Amino acid sequence: MGTPLDTIGFVGGGQMAEAMIRGILAAKLAAPSSVIVAEPTAARCEYLTGQYGVRCTQDPATLCQASEILLLAIKPQLAPAVLGSYRPFVDERHLVLSIMAGVTLRALADSFAAPVRLIRVMPNTPSLVLAGAAAFSPNAQATARDREIATALFSAVGTCVEVPENLLDAVTGLSGSGPGYVFTFIEALVDGGVLAGLPRPIAEQLVVQTVLGSAKLALETGEHPAVLKGKVTSPGGTTIAGLQVLEEGGVRGLVMGAVEAATERSRELGG
Repeated sequence: MGTPLDTIGFVGGGQMAEAMIRGILAAKLAAPSSVIVAEPTAARCEYLTGQYGVRCTQDPATLCQASEILLLAIKPQLAPAVLGSYRPFVDERHLVLSIMAGVTLRALADSFAAPVRLIRVMPNTPSLVLAGAAAFSPNAQATARDREIATALFSAVGTCVEVPENLLDAVTGLSGSGPGYVFTFIEALVDGGVLAGLPRPIAEQLVVQTVLGSAKLALETGEHPAVLKGKVTSPGGTTIAGLQVLEEGGVRGLVMGAVEAATERSRELGG
């Protein structure tokens, strides 16, 4: 973006909020003085203030008065109580972004007294190390500038795309839940290395770097995964022998089924 963001208020100061703050400051989207966090725990407030130089408050009115952008970073089950305390202070001048899983744009709109520009975002946990994948959906009131802001904010902690809201459950099943699938694969690869005779610490180091390097290769070359797989699969070699076992075990169908099951569960939780 060509211009810095407006003052950003975080409702909640947990790990995901901290990741966003770190990314925003690293990308110079805002100065520490332009970030304010509403966090009920005094010790957490002291940590965020000391670590990042941001402001902290426990008062909804103060946060809303000081912020043009509000980012809801609380647990979904806390939404009714927390948003109820913000309802009198949120108005048309605010852009509200929510990372609460399963809380629809309609439910968010019903939480506020005035029509509000809303953007619903589904990030994932690698955002904690500024390597996340997020998708967002705006409501009808959100402007082109609002969408630019959402893109800038979540690009600061990884990559970000815009999708219609009806695809956010699929995003949840894929990239939202995806780290869980990848960690399971990493764990299985490590165990495979141990089974083959490697000490566990060495297997862990090799596996994590292998997964990181493979993802980096796919990202930076832009080549189709099948092409990259072909480049490491020699006729009659070791890789094709291993791939045969994965194919016989139906690994592709299992992964596709996992995404489908997580997507359906997301629909159930949001419904």
